[in-house]
Parts: sequence; structure tokens; C-alpha cells
Amino acid sequence: MKTRIIAAAIAAASLVGLGGCATMDRTTVGTVGGAVVGGVLGNAVAGTGGAIAGAAAGGYLGNQAAKR
Repeated sequence: MKTRIIAAAIAAASLVGLGGCATMDRTTVGTVGGAVVGGVLGNAVAGTGGAIAGAAAGGYLGNQAAKR
């Protein structure tokens, strides 16, 4: 019973999250994608501080690349 409730909650959260992505424009997708990639790479290289800096730099670069 508990497993079904957790599975239903995860499914509902996934649907809400995916529905929010339907209205994103190209610039927003580039910014978010760049921030995610930059954050992951920054964390792998330099830990938490690197993740923050990488996310900021990746978000900026993703935003600029999407505008072209």
C-alpha cells in the first residue's frame, strides 16, 4: 500500500514537472541546460564552489548560445 502511494506521488510530480517544460522557449532551455551541465562539471572538478560557479557560467553561456 505504501509503495503505491509513493509511486503515485512520484508520477504526479513528474507530470506536473513535464507540463511546466512545455511552454519554455529556446532561450530558457539553453539557459537551464547550460546551468545543469556547468553545475555538474564544476562539481566534478572543484566541489560545491565549482558547482555554483559552473552553473552560473554555464547558464550564461547557454543563454548566449540560444540567442544565436
